Amino acid sequence: MPISLMKHKMPEQDPKIRATNFEEVALGYSEEDAVAEANRCLNCKVPQCRKGCPVEVDIPGFIAKIKEKDFAGSIAVVKEANSLPAICGRVCPQESQCEKYCVLAKRGESVAIGRLERFVADRSLAQGDNTQPIAYAADAQKVAVIGSGPAGLSAAGELAKKGYKVTIFEALHTAGGVLSYGIPEFRLPKDDIVKVEIDSLKKMGVEIEVNAVAGKLFTVDELMDEDGFSAVFISTGAGLPHFMGIEGENFNGVYSANEFLTRCNLMKAYQFPTHATPIHVGNNVAVIGGGNVAMDAARTSLRLGAEHVYIVYRRGEEELPARLEEVHHAKEEGIDFKLLHNPVAILGDEQGWVKKMRCIKMELGEPDASGRRRPIEIPGSEFEIDVDTVVVAIGQGPNPLVQSTTPGMDTNKRGNIVANEETGATTKAGVFAGGDIVTGAATVILAMGAGKKAAAAIDDYLKTKKQ
Repeated sequence: MPISLMKHKMPEQDPKIRATNFEEVALGYSEEDAVAEANRCLNCKVPQCRKGCPVEVDIPGFIAKIKEKDFAGSIAVVKEANSLPAICGRVCPQESQCEKYCVLAKRGESVAIGRLERFVADRSLAQGDNTQPIAYAADAQKVAVIGSGPAGLSAAGELAKKGYKVTIFEALHTAGGVLSYGIPEFRLPKDDIVKVEIDSLKKMGVEIEVNAVAGKLFTVDELMDEDGFSAVFISTGAGLPHFMGIEGENFNGVYSANEFLTRCNLMKAYQFPTHATPIHVGNNVAVIGGGNVAMDAARTSLRLGAEHVYIVYRRGEEELPARLEEVHHAKEEGIDFKLLHNPVAILGDEQGWVKKMRCIKMELGEPDASGRRRPIEIPGSEFEIDVDTVVVAIGQGPNPLVQSTTPGMDTNKRGNIVANEETGATTKAGVFAGGDIVTGAATVILAMGAGKKAAAAIDDYLKTKKQ
């Protein structure tokens, strides 16, 4: 029987129904679909797919186990390299990483590597977590991890496996970083997936201290000089929101995407009134930006009761940085894309609430330094749209708190920590960094890859130091 050139479809909630709830959109493969999809894999002698995996999962190896219906063996192969497979199977941009290099993609669609990873991870979670505690040596060294996002969790898991006593310090009241406060429930369930994955790290022996604001309650130097930590890994992410600097951004009803999604996800505004943290969302919402965060904010607005939600983006559809899947889902749910438009002012009423947004039409000129065609304003094309809420989702930068209280650790002009790309080593001895605090806002899996590399480098550093 010839191999299908198309992936097996992922079952999903109906768009009209899911736009009214926060339940997961993608429902996951059945065993039959997973085995059939796995059988599309050609088991190449030189597996190109592994080139695109930042944590170096043995992709042909775990898929081969699915073909044999050895699902326990499959997840074991994945977990040798990836501490958070149920998360990665949902939110990683496989189409631009592992699946991009799949041989089948040259003639049709790649093997659905991400969906298969999710399948074996979910099956394993459904059967109960069998994580075993690590027996630490009496003289095991202590390593501190600042930040519990994907980079920090990945580093912590790898270091624990190597026999180090790891403590994660998290500024917020719940661990998970962007996994908990940023990505919406309908893409990444918090209790069923994120909490379970974090709990498995705790079972290994990783300690997590929440409400622990590094740079305020303690410094990196204090952790090393007074608290007995032999090394520190900084993974505080990129949580400082950017705004456009246009008129009217201080009106009530204007949010950064960071605040909007944090209030909804971490503080459970979507469960109001059982959780008393409502978000004011009127009939008309404009989300400024074209990335995954913008899609998340727009689709969340719809679920909170908005009647009309706009994505306002200054470039065209081909330039949208969001995943194709997220754009597709947003369109299915009725999000109105105003492409080649840019806001120039937000207008409000006498009570200080947003009422309108003034935009200008754009056209694309020559490529800029990023390689994308530069958007240019079309003179005289300004117009206004009625909006009650504006969410600014144009990126975020590093919070300077840890950097400003850590002498001897260099940062670049953007405020990101300067660290070796392969090891995460900073300019301060014993201090490593990785994830968005180094690279700027990127993907979950790239942050995890940085955490994994840093864990190996910390191990080498401490072993060398001990000799």
